[in-house]
Amino acid sequence: MISIVVVSHSRALGDAAVGLASEMVDETSRPLIKVAAGLDETSFGTDASAVAEAISEVDSPDGILLLLDLGSAVLSAEMALEFLAPEVASRVTVSSAPLVEGLVAAVVTAATGADMDTVVAEARQGLAAKQAHLADEPPAASSPGLTPDADTPHVKLMVHNEHGLHARPAAKLVALVRSYDVRVHLTNLDTGRGPIDARSLSRVATLDARQGSTLLAQVTGREADAALAALRQFADDGIGDTAQPVASGTQPPMAAGSGLDVAVGPARCLATDVDVGGYEPGQPEVELGRSGTALSQVRETLVAVRGRTEAEVGPDEASIFDAHLALLDDPEVLEPVATAISSGASAPGAWSDVLGPLAGEFESLADSYQRARAQDVRSVERRLLLALTGRQDETSVGRDAGPPVVLVLPEIDAGTAAAIDPTEVAGVVTLAGGATGHGVIVAKSRGLAIYTDAGEAGARVRNRDVVAFDAAARRLVVNPDDEETAQFRALAVRRQRLRDEAMTVATSSAVTRDGTSVHVVANVGSVREALAAVSHGAEGSGLVRTEVLFGELRAAPGADEQLDSFLALSEALGGRPMTIRTWDVGGDKPLAFLPLSVEANPFLGQRGLRVFRTRPDLLVEQLTAVCRLAAVSPARVMFPMVTTRAEVDWALERLQEAAAATGGAVPDGLEVGVMIEVPAAALRVADLSRGLDFVSIGTNDLTQYTVAAERGNAAVAQLADAFDPAVLRLVRTVCDEVAATTAVAVCGDLASDLDGAALLLGLGVRELSTVGPAVALVKQRVRQLDLQDVRRVAADAVAASSADEVRSLLRTAFATQA
Repeated sequence: MISIVVVSHSRALGDAAVGLASEMVDETSRPLIKVAAGLDETSFGTDASAVAEAISEVDSPDGILLLLDLGSAVLSAEMALEFLAPEVASRVTVSSAPLVEGLVAAVVTAATGADMDTVVAEARQGLAAKQAHLADEPPAASSPGLTPDADTPHVKLMVHNEHGLHARPAAKLVALVRSYDVRVHLTNLDTGRGPIDARSLSRVATLDARQGSTLLAQVTGREADAALAALRQFADDGIGDTAQPVASGTQPPMAAGSGLDVAVGPARCLATDVDVGGYEPGQPEVELGRSGTALSQVRETLVAVRGRTEAEVGPDEASIFDAHLALLDDPEVLEPVATAISSGASAPGAWSDVLGPLAGEFESLADSYQRARAQDVRSVERRLLLALTGRQDETSVGRDAGPPVVLVLPEIDAGTAAAIDPTEVAGVVTLAGGATGHGVIVAKSRGLAIYTDAGEAGARVRNRDVVAFDAAARRLVVNPDDEETAQFRALAVRRQRLRDEAMTVATSSAVTRDGTSVHVVANVGSVREALAAVSHGAEGSGLVRTEVLFGELRAAPGADEQLDSFLALSEALGGRPMTIRTWDVGGDKPLAFLPLSVEANPFLGQRGLRVFRTRPDLLVEQLTAVCRLAAVSPARVMFPMVTTRAEVDWALERLQEAAAATGGAVPDGLEVGVMIEVPAAALRVADLSRGLDFVSIGTNDLTQYTVAAERGNAAVAQLADAFDPAVLRLVRTVCDEVAATTAVAVCGDLASDLDGAALLLGLGVRELSTVGPAVALVKQRVRQLDLQDVRRVAADAVAASSADEVRSLLRTAFATQA
């Protein structure tokens, strides 16, 4: 991990900046930071010898980053380098990034194990958020030579996709544009980025087009009319990211994370960088030939990998490689590579000089999901360099004789994940890259145990070290002793045994040892998921995600269409009760037929029920379908993102309106509830739940709002922990203060965690809605519990000081049941 030296004229300023930045990361992952500030504790100024001493104290083989406050600090820094040994000085990077914002960005990025170039790039972007907010952001660079005028034929494209114009839809857009004899210039009307050449996947990605963005496509050329029509159809079809409905009889694919999430084995540390030392460049015509041959080899390999992935996992995961293939045909990549080689550059150097900065552009984007696409670019670069140098890909080499290994990588790309042989690899540890990258998606889809973002703990691993991890519990141990190794191996055996035992009694009721019945149901968003959940023993559905069920539609479904889908779900559930959550849109949940305006803070803006105060017609139409369903099948309905009693009353009025539209009152059998997802709702639950049949706690959102940490942000992922005692106290408050006749359920991820489920019972919850594959295991855990015991454990957990302390407590309490 890199280290950081802060050079400041003021000791107080330097210490305060370090203190602020340190608050952003966990202490165990924070890089080494040293302050060289002031002539003494009180005098202002900088001292070159103090700077040199600070550099020596935090010297790191990965590099030392210097951040400075005022211009004269640069002179002290440069002089300090003269005092150092040449090998130490060579590892120092002096950055012009702003001190405070740059330091925060550098610390957060370095804590993930990022290299110097990545940390420096993030530090330099430190002012971006402030500039954007104050509207003094410098204009985004356009592709050279693009100057379309206002009279150019055009079409506007609305981006409805949950993750914006990410790799897969962007690749489809580029392929569409390139199929016509036209030039298409794209501009992001919301941010002003562009115009860019839509034939270039790399330039399209730099538009930073997120959900809700509007793109202007200006088209010129011989086939302009046909291309405009195709682009309009492309927009109507969902910008290339339309989910395909699944027939009710289709077997569910392998569930993400369906492995045991436990691995033990000797480490095999792999560098994703390719050593091009020893490569002997030839004349330009020779290098151009080598480059073309490498392109063909990589293209052939990617086509084969795509086909294998589609056969083993499915078409969605396989389509990840379409973006890789598109990059190989991208004119804004190929042309500068060819130009550089013709000017005397080696083929490896030319490809690295073009793809390296492109990956950096991805990493500078604001959206975390799109930032992760830098992995795809680096993956293509790596394949090309391997082909050019003739080196063997270490990730696809068979292991030596011995037990399956644990691969330790800086990050995992989709190609590597697809090539891993599960019989030879016990698990994968990544140092950085997040949990949403394409490589992680493919790895989990293949059932591989993967521990992401290990940071400094993973960076200390060396070849042949023994690595053991439990990804579910976020526990990683390097060189465990015999007792710890035995514990991990026993954990894997127990989990497999428990899974087998649970499936044999999956359809039996979940009753604690002291006779308390617990309703265990499933979260579903399709008929296929409902069928799978029932096969694992689900007693119904505690959450029907209607925004997923109808997510592929471009137009709002009417009551008849919704009723048909609800009846199909009811049939798949065998007539068991199901809880329909009304449209939950906003934040990270899109509805194509209900585009929302771009908000600076969407998770704190128009979400859930709030959205429909201005579109009550859509809500009433859905509630009409629910009332008709309740007349023939057991059903419940709940409203998401409720904060005040006034919102509850407004929602109940819309339900009455829908019932009247069906010719009568609200059906007697229809139970009505709300979701508890924000602290305010939990704290006023007595008033909120008055007259309701149930409340369902959404622990995912409740956690992120309680600890002020967005659940999809890797930089604060450690804070967004549902086991945080503050979150548990809110759950207990709901259970203690809810109206006497109102039941309490949980439909967040905490209910799918075996220890979490036990903890929730101790807090007072009596309905657990889990992911489908977890139903049987959760029911089995319930049968092993005594209610008085889990109440004592829950009381201790609420009184704990941290989520880690809660997990430790639970491991001790349920050691024999894990």
